[in-house]
Amino acid sequence: MNQPESRDEASAGTASPAGPAGWIEHRLPVFSAFRKEYVVFPMPRNLNWLWNFGAILVVVLLLMLATGTFLAMNYTPTSAEAFFSVEAIDRQLSGGWLLRGMHMTGANLFLAALYIHLFRGLYYGSYKAPREILWLSGLVLLVMVMATAFAGYILPWGQMSYWGADVITKAVGAVPVIGGTLEHVLTGSDHLGDIFLHRFFVLHFLLAFLVVAVVGLHVACVHVTKSNNPLGVEPKTPKDTLPFHPYYTSKDLIGLVVFAMVFCALLFFWPGLLTEPDNYAPADPLHTPANIEPEWYFLPFYGLLQSVPSKFGGLLAAAGSLLVLFALPWLDRSPVRSARFRPICRPALFGLVISFVLLALVGKHHATGAWMLIGRLSALYYFSYFLVILPLASRFEKPRPLPASLASAKGDA
Repeated sequence: MNQPESRDEASAGTASPAGPAGWIEHRLPVFSAFRKEYVVFPMPRNLNWLWNFGAILVVVLLLMLATGTFLAMNYTPTSAEAFFSVEAIDRQLSGGWLLRGMHMTGANLFLAALYIHLFRGLYYGSYKAPREILWLSGLVLLVMVMATAFAGYILPWGQMSYWGADVITKAVGAVPVIGGTLEHVLTGSDHLGDIFLHRFFVLHFLLAFLVVAVVGLHVACVHVTKSNNPLGVEPKTPKDTLPFHPYYTSKDLIGLVVFAMVFCALLFFWPGLLTEPDNYAPADPLHTPANIEPEWYFLPFYGLLQSVPSKFGGLLAAAGSLLVLFALPWLDRSPVRSARFRPICRPALFGLVISFVLLALVGKHHATGAWMLIGRLSALYYFSYFLVILPLASRFEKPRPLPASLASAKGDA
């Protein structure tokens, strides 16, 4: 009678799944790893609806990759054919209008979900130790997604696409010393044409898959440092946690259903909310649109760009608004994570949100008249929050008492 070679083999055989799954598990323990990280993985018991947006972002990213791949198969990246190839996708390709609509709606809602995800990190102090690398990887993702979205915005080669690209390339050209070189690298010639469009098509496609790789790193960071929670108090006992499945898988599923309803409503009933009418006209270098403005998710940065008198200063302010976020773990030295317990930080953070929205309105109204003053005051407050308010608050603020544990806290959601 055959005996197992060792006790370890016998126990491994008992613990492993049967059949082909068991054969794979014995050689590459993917099933046990999946169970450990996505089934029994301990999560704080008090996570609220803002934590749904992580799952939503992953699902929308996969949708964007799938629809983008099919769209790329029918797109022609030349200045003469790009606009008409997009028109052909909409009007001649079977189901093309749906694929493009899903891609455009997905892009808008992806950025909206990403901004909410970022706000959650700011409000609950998810950038504090030991989650600095988690925060930094998320910011890298934000920059990559914005670059991908900008490249995608150019590809239809309509009026807004062309003139939006013209504004950005000229702003880059205003950088002292290296501006001309950077502008030539972007355009590839002395005008916006085939080389420029082809480069941004490749960039859009390449960045999309690089985003997936960085998302993998971001998720790995979550599983190493564990998730933050609304109270900002680390779980101390098993009573403070719940297994990821079924508690948070079901909660994420409900969030995805609600998100899908919003997605479908915008896609089928209000597509005009997410599109710019001028971009349905082919690019014309000889005719400047009356109002050049980017997509809504770039408007705050466009407002910063316009609120500063010089092009280089505006570019520096727009870039600095993102770069200052990378320094946040070291600017905010308070031991308390959640803004719920910080009487100075909490209202100041809502002021930051208001300034961000005002900058978007400034971008839409082109920083003229009173909007110029509003833009400069909003920009001043935006940077003051990170460089003045947070560093000083961590010294003089008297936080409210923290609960002893997540299990004992009341109203923790």
